[in-house]
Amino acid sequence: MLMEIAALSGACAAAIDSGRFEDWPGFFLDRCLYKVTTADNYEKGYQAGLIYADSRAMLVDRIAALREANIYERQRYRHIVGMPAIVDEADGVVAVETSFLVVRTMRDGEMMIFAAGVYLDKVRRDAAGAWRYAERIVVCDSQRFDTLLAIPL
Repeated sequence: MLMEIAALSGACAAAIDSGRFEDWPGFFLDRCLYKVTTADNYEKGYQAGLIYADSRAMLVDRIAALREANIYERQRYRHIVGMPAIVDEADGVVAVETSFLVVRTMRDGEMMIFAAGVYLDKVRRDAAGAWRYAERIVVCDSQRFDTLLAIPL
């Protein structure tokens, strides 16, 4: 089970890193939660996030906006994702924590650490038996974001 969940995390990061953004919502269940927040806000229990979506349809809309409406400087991410740690398991839902680091490379070749933090995930199998995210809370260690958070973390 742990290796299957690690494969889900790796495949999700690979889809983003390779620019296959349209594949990204497919890693989530239809009814899901995806939120990007800061460690400070998470610790204070704030519900709002820099990004907040409560369904796969909202994730699909986000990608459509990214491709068609948003204007942002061309950039690329590279995720370095740790091994997930299972923290709970109940009723078919597995809670895992996974550390991450995202390096952003800009059009001119400049590279910088864009985000570091932890994914707080709840995963369960879909009707076909594949692991999918029921919830992914992206908790970023820093409160500072250098630019528009256009690409999903």
